[in-house]
Amino acid sequence: MITRMKKLTFLVYHKEYETFLEQIRQLGVVHVVQKQRGEMDESLQRFVQKRTLYKNLLQTMHNRADKQLDKELHTERTGEEIVNGYEQCLNRIQLLEQQLAAVEKEHSQMEIWGQFDWTVVSRLKEAGWLLLFYTCSEREYKEEWTEEYNALTVAETGGHRYFVTITPTRPDLALEPLRLPGHSLLELENRKVTVEQELEEANTAMTAYCNANGRTLERCLLQLEGDIDLLKVRLNSEQMAEGAVLLMEGWIPEECEAAVTELLDQSGVYYEIRKAKREDKAPIKLKNNGFMRMYEVLTKMYGVPDYAEFDPTPLIGPFFTLFFGFCMADAGYGVILILLGLLLKKKVSKSMAGIMNLVITLGVATTIMGTILGTCFGVDLFKLDMPEWLKPIMVGGKTEIGGMTYDRQMVLALIIGVLHISIAMTVKAVTETVRFGFKESLSAWGWLLLVVGFVCTGTLAFFEVIPQDVSTWAFIAIGSVSAIGIYLLNNLHRNILVNVGAGLWDTYNMATGLMGDVLSYIRLYALGLAGAMLGGVFNQLAFMVHDATGGVPGWLFCGVILILGHSLNIAMSCLSAFVHPIRLTFVEYFKNSGYDGRGEAYKPFAEVKETTN
Repeated sequence: MITRMKKLTFLVYHKEYETFLEQIRQLGVVHVVQKQRGEMDESLQRFVQKRTLYKNLLQTMHNRADKQLDKELHTERTGEEIVNGYEQCLNRIQLLEQQLAAVEKEHSQMEIWGQFDWTVVSRLKEAGWLLLFYTCSEREYKEEWTEEYNALTVAETGGHRYFVTITPTRPDLALEPLRLPGHSLLELENRKVTVEQELEEANTAMTAYCNANGRTLERCLLQLEGDIDLLKVRLNSEQMAEGAVLLMEGWIPEECEAAVTELLDQSGVYYEIRKAKREDKAPIKLKNNGFMRMYEVLTKMYGVPDYAEFDPTPLIGPFFTLFFGFCMADAGYGVILILLGLLLKKKVSKSMAGIMNLVITLGVATTIMGTILGTCFGVDLFKLDMPEWLKPIMVGGKTEIGGMTYDRQMVLALIIGVLHISIAMTVKAVTETVRFGFKESLSAWGWLLLVVGFVCTGTLAFFEVIPQDVSTWAFIAIGSVSAIGIYLLNNLHRNILVNVGAGLWDTYNMATGLMGDVLSYIRLYALGLAGAMLGGVFNQLAFMVHDATGGVPGWLFCGVILILGHSLNIAMSCLSAFVHPIRLTFVEYFKNSGYDGRGEAYKPFAEVKETTN
């Protein structure tokens, strides 16, 4: 549900403004109305850029740290000093990496020529002999160079020949002599080892720096977040009476009214407070029980509702859980999810414990749906001797509808889809009635009556609960009453002919869209079937290898295939079972319920506190 809000308007004397801001920040319940839109203030932009820098650097420091960050805080260090210190360490590492790359390049150049002393080359030059280094392809090399230029082959590799010439003058060759580094191979090897050691020491120093200063940078980031919030509040305060008085507006939850009014009365600030109206753009604070709170993250992924709308979370939770279990459709995989959630819940932070509770809940749903749909670790439970009490709740086999045979699990998926869309249309009709009044929502009620009425009447007629002539008259009556709202009264402020045209357009959209929406729910059946078939394939493959190998190796290979195969299947099934129920919720349900999700989340002006694990 959506927490009821109250609107606050403050008039603050400019000399008391800073003290007043600090008081409401410590109270931490006032959502300040943002009035300034468009381009960001220059000072605020600098703060935001610095926050981005701190966040990126903090993530890098977490990645570089070899263990949990030190808990000690260096309060004397500022964020800028930490950034500068990190950049110095980084520059040292980059310089050594460049030196190492240059040394490795020179080493690779000299490696082909082997170890020799450059002083010998210099002595030959002083004695009147020129020693030059060449390389060419095997086809270009001429054997007569040995006699003419005292050519001496040093190495032959990769279709190339490496050789030197010793002549009084530069030989007349169509080749350019190589320019080699002025260091011997041994010197380069020693230099390489030295640079590698220095680079290792620099990386160790960087790791130690990240460990020592990570927590301090986190504190600086929190302080910066608080400064940004404070600056935003200042920018959203309107100056009046030539700056002597500042006007500020905000929202508070109704349950916080007593604490806020007590503070305001003590501070002597003039204020007005009133209940939020449906047309107000009040911020949204969702308030649900422990079970539904796990699914608020799904609502926020799409967008929080407007203040005049309903919180969709209570309906998202049960159906998402059902859809997830239907898509996984394996009782064994559900048990794995339960055990995984229980194990990780003890090891993760408090903020992640809620996610683990969701994993456990989805595991329970998967276990139940897997049992109903008859699959456990890829094994078809319908082929086993199941207990008699379990067989009535299991859905399997074929059923005949209208002379054609369908899979019962596919029919179940379509029935769930019809129910889901019917609930969505009911929510839309009720929401429009609450927001705009019954007269302005006759079209929504007309479509709800038409779709739900036809579905209920058709179901009763199919199971022969009502006779055929009664169902025929029921269809006529439902269609006639629905047509009044759809074609004649869909907008009381327009011409009736325009209403008829709009109704026909809505009919076209509903006829083409509604059927596609219902058929989308077949994905529940298809994904469950695909996961079960893939699990069965891994089982067959594992035991085929066992039968072919036999003995202990056969059981070993069988176990490896089963573990790897089902692990892969669980991972892929979990991904599909998350994405497709989200798609059914965000597209089919939200479209038919008229949900926009354009509300503004409640974010009180408060001190930014460090989250503890």
